[in-house]
Amino acid sequence: MKLIVADWAAPSNIRAIVTTRIGGESAGPYSGLNLGDHVGDDPAVVAANRQLLIESLGLAKAPQWLSQVHGTHVIEAKDDLSVPEADACWSEQSGQPCVVMTADCLPLFFCDRLGKKVAVAHAGWRGLADGILEQTLSVFPDPDGVIAWFGPAIGPDAFEVGGEVREQFCAELPGSEQAFKSSLNQGKWLADIYLLARLRLQRAGVTDISGGELCTFSDPGSFYSYRRDGVTGRMASIIWIDK
Repeated sequence: MKLIVADWAAPSNIRAIVTTRIGGESAGPYSGLNLGDHVGDDPAVVAANRQLLIESLGLAKAPQWLSQVHGTHVIEAKDDLSVPEADACWSEQSGQPCVVMTADCLPLFFCDRLGKKVAVAHAGWRGLADGILEQTLSVFPDPDGVIAWFGPAIGPDAFEVGGEVREQFCAELPGSEQAFKSSLNQGKWLADIYLLARLRLQRAGVTDISGGELCTFSDPGSFYSYRRDGVTGRMASIIWIDK
């Protein structure tokens, strides 16, 4: 199993990792460590992959898995095995893992500088435009005291969107034009989801932002990508307070 450890200025008691597709027992288009139970993979194999991850990380509490809908609902993570409909979760409880799954969308980790609260959000372009990051930040009392890290997502040379997407972002947040460049396909644009997220976080008052160097679309050996493959698995981004 290959894991990516968030490289950020978080306190030492904060653990934040992103899985890759390397490892696990899934086969076919899901080959590797598929953690998504909603994509057509064998449920028993997905359950085995999740258990392998839990054991590998030494998690004492059940991760808070979500039913993600590209919305803006944020919930507090629990270890009661519920799977609420939400696209972000947070926790102040030691050992309680918060999780989102992605396969091109942007996973974002958040924590406060004291290491007392953590959160993770799933941001596709719809959720990003509708305010999922702002909603997640609302659980923290001081945005300037928040540290953020971008996990692997589809890169700016691969994320093609329509003109209406560009118009929506640019109308809502001036300066968003810099996150788009013309595509070879007429009427289409290549969007930098990392930059769009950074602009929104900065507007909200977050100053410590890092990550965003990895592209899921261009690395089929390491990452699942819905845009690239259609039928595919999901990676997990997991954060928790270790002590």
